[in-house]
Amino acid sequence: MKLLKKDFAFTGYWLSPPPGEKTNTWQGKRDYVRSLGYGFLLLVNGRDSSEFKSSEDAAKKGVSDATAAVASAKEEQFGAMAVIFADIEEGGRLTSNYHAYLRAWANELRSAGFRPGVYCSGMPVREEHGVTITTAEDIRSDATIGTLVLWVYNDACPPAPGCSSRAAPDPKSGGLDTAAVWQFAQSPRRKPYTRRCAPSYAADGNCYAPSDVAHKWFLDLNSATSSDPSGGAK
Repeated sequence: MKLLKKDFAFTGYWLSPPPGEKTNTWQGKRDYVRSLGYGFLLLVNGRDSSEFKSSEDAAKKGVSDATAAVASAKEEQFGAMAVIFADIEEGGRLTSNYHAYLRAWANELRSAGFRPGVYCSGMPVREEHGVTITTAEDIRSDATIGTLVLWVYNDACPPAPGCSSRAAPDPKSGGLDTAAVWQFAQSPRRKPYTRRCAPSYAADGNCYAPSDVAHKWFLDLNSATSSDPSGGAK
């Protein structure tokens, strides 16, 4: 983390176990990360749409997940009005049950004094009759969810510049003009989307920081409108 601070202003910080993990190794590290000068992107696992039996069930799980996220944020001593992002891994248009989940999740966070955000796809998916949709647009169009801070991922080249952290791109260039954060590179690189910027990645297909000459830590790269996107360094 000390070495990588030469290249980056902020870092993702999990408030729940990351996808596929049963424990959270970030827990208890907030003060250390802050002492190094990093800003924060606070993350919690979202749900898969297959987990929702009905809109009522989805809403109940939204409240439960938000309550757990708030408890974790407070335990880590993140202050009120910090943005907590739900990690949504599904692409394209979300189901009505998922919208019910996000509505309940966001409202519960707001009532607890935090700001809701989502990490979601900004990559177009073609539907019937030539219609294209991104998950970010689908969420933003639902006024019943209310305002969310949007963190989009779109590693397709273009608009993504590939694995380059020397000149961070404008987050609004990633496919959504209201995005606060844009994930523009992933490790390992996704070959169908990154052919044009393949030379910017390492030979093993991963993305590494310029200061990591030994290639010890492969990374995803993000740009943001703030050096502390969640407001967690306050």
